[in-house]
Amino acid sequence: MFDKLSAIEAKYDQLSAEMGEPSVQADTTKFRTHSKALAEMQPLVDAYREYKAVQGELDATQELLKDPEMRELAQDDVRGLEERREALLSQIRLLLIPKDPNDQKNVVLEIRAGTGGDEAALFANDLFRMYSRFVERQGWKIEVLNMSDSGDGIKEVIALIEGRNAYSRLKYESGVHRVQRVPATEASGRIHTSTSTVAVLPEAEEVDITISEKDLRIDTFCSSGPGGQSVNTTYSAVRITHIPSGLVVSQQDEKSQVKNRAKAMKVLRSRLYDMEMQKQHDTIAKDRRTQVGTGERSEKIRTYNFRENRITDHRIGHTMHQLTNALDGDLVELIDAAVTFFTSEKLKYATETPA
Repeated sequence: MFDKLSAIEAKYDQLSAEMGEPSVQADTTKFRTHSKALAEMQPLVDAYREYKAVQGELDATQELLKDPEMRELAQDDVRGLEERREALLSQIRLLLIPKDPNDQKNVVLEIRAGTGGDEAALFANDLFRMYSRFVERQGWKIEVLNMSDSGDGIKEVIALIEGRNAYSRLKYESGVHRVQRVPATEASGRIHTSTSTVAVLPEAEEVDITISEKDLRIDTFCSSGPGGQSVNTTYSAVRITHIPSGLVVSQQDEKSQVKNRAKAMKVLRSRLYDMEMQKQHDTIAKDRRTQVGTGERSEKIRTYNFRENRITDHRIGHTMHQLTNALDGDLVELIDAAVTFFTSEKLKYATETPA
């Protein structure tokens, strides 16, 4: 880790020196790039330099312990300096973790019933209610962009969650969620296992990803299902196909074709942005020694066992026996445990890899 810190400090000094050169000051683009890089490195460099100063002072103070007349006074100073050194080390480790540019973004939440028929649809409904209640507890907002129900349950729901640091809190919820319980229709009391999938995408703005109109095929059709007088009478529903990727997004919740198109584009943009993120993630992951605990949405991440009132997160080995509370939106323990685990994994990678 300290070799990496020394390399970052040397790079910082190099850029600082170049900032004073006339050629850099005359080049607006290079000057802006250097300024941004220095601003990003400065908190880490400042903490590292303070750490070195504290360590130097600590070494000098420890020498005073050899003097009988100064030992008692020096012991108090040593304790204080050691505490400061450890605090700086913790700060440095956190600063070494690469910042996720999406942490401040809103979230596009997608929940789909998986294996298990009607029971899977019921479970998808439970998950959507769980996240909706969590959003309420956080003081955030949730807006349903599209929903396909199956009577008692949900086949698919797509919703926009708006709130401070929403993505940073929810990004590890992506994956396969498994439920084990006795369905209401099961007369023999046999436990069934069903699944639903959850995808948490950062909301992508137009500046994040560019979509060319020539790459889109837009079809309109009559909406279906509950929806009032406009159902099956106007071509308000919209289906957008992104030809290069093959992604298809349909939207019919609004009576206005314009509003449906805007919502569909919001979902499409976020899905395309997520695809680009996954490509970058896969490229980085190839260089890692291990793929354990990647947080990939293809993994089975949790089991919800109703008989034992238990939720187990298989990625991090965390179990809690407050399933009822969790389904009512009390997800802080689960989310905090996942964030702590994956932050620790990122920290290991950040401190072990060269600058």
